[in-house]
Amino acid sequence: MGNNGRVTRPASTRAARLDQVCAAAVEVARAGITEVDADDVGDHLQVVAEGERLVTHYFECRLAGYRGWRWAVTVTRVSRSKKVTICETVLLPGPDALLAPGWLPWQERLKPGDLGPGDLLPTPPDDDRLVPGYLLSDDPAVEETAWELGLGRARVFSREGRMEAAQRWYDGDHGPDAPISAAAPAAARCGSCGFYLPLAGAMRQAFGACGNFFAPDDGRVVSADHGCGAHSETLIEAAETAVEELPTVYDDSAVEAMSVSRAPGSVENAEPAEPYGHS
Repeated sequence: MGNNGRVTRPASTRAARLDQVCAAAVEVARAGITEVDADDVGDHLQVVAEGERLVTHYFECRLAGYRGWRWAVTVTRVSRSKKVTICETVLLPGPDALLAPGWLPWQERLKPGDLGPGDLLPTPPDDDRLVPGYLLSDDPAVEETAWELGLGRARVFSREGRMEAAQRWYDGDHGPDAPISAAAPAAARCGSCGFYLPLAGAMRQAFGACGNFFAPDDGRVVSADHGCGAHSETLIEAAETAVEELPTVYDDSAVEAMSVSRAPGSVENAEPAEPYGHS
């Protein structure tokens, strides 16, 4: 309702009427595609009314690598004129066009392992994983060391950064659900292994570094409940298990049955002993 109290009706949304003169100018539109050879322009696909005496012709694109794309040529004419002119020519993707993946900022495209020798990875100043070094790190071990030595870093791990790293490590290939950990004996956990080197600070209770040269996780951070077959006590447990579970077995398949004469008068002989010299 307007200011004068009268009801205002919305503007008309009626579709544009297709101009027949512009719609019939198929060859004019085709000739306007001068960016490529004529063989790269395929069949006429459709014509769409864009406005008053303004239509767009669509042609098949036969360029290699542009499957499903279409040439779009927009034409128009002035009032009372039969001459059609070209407004623009453009190559557009169709409904089934093969498109490149959407663009992502480089920070979101990076994956673990992408950084190689000589590469530089700048850290944004507003990275929520880091806080200024003059702020409390809420990690007692870090605060104690910094206070005693009088040292500091420009930025340190924030609580959010540590929690994110801990969750990533725990859910990854060095946590309790990793295939090698699930296949290890139940008692072969890293927290009880002699080669386990606990981390310092708040991470100490849950994570450490593996120091076993023969273990697949050597030199990597593992969770305390991770495990593998290279546990420091694996050999001792295996030896005890072998003694307890393997009973003594006698192989009598090669025993040869032999008849044994019993001595006269033996208690094992139920019959009386025969006298010597009996024929």
